[in-house]
Amino acid sequence: QVQLVESGGGLVQPGGSLRLSCAASRRIISINAMDWYRQAPGKQRELVATITSGGSTNYADSVKGRFTISRDNAKNMVYLQMNALKSEDTALYSCHITSRYGGPYWGQGTQVTVSS
Repeated sequence: QVQLVESGGGLVQPGGSLRLSCAASRRIISINAMDWYRQAPGKQRELVATITSGGSTNYADSVKGRFTISRDNAKNMVYLQMNALKSEDTALYSCHITSRYGGPYWGQGTQVTVSS
């Protein structure tokens, strides 16, 4: 029912930055958490970052200090600021949202490629 659409991915050089956005097609009530996952070819999907309804955040060890997750509650949007990108960050990044009344919801993903 609810569609999530990610944007902001692309090709970037090592050390560069990208800002990913995830927008919901309609209002999601009582969100529990907003998450970013990523999956590279041949590897299992990894939870990269989470922001809870209370605003607390969690990050995978591999991205701590480099990535920042944030949200805009009024717009039901979630962002992922990605700095100091490394080649190993290359993956399809997908938005994931859970709520009290529905979901989980997934986006189609946006490709991030870090290469010189």
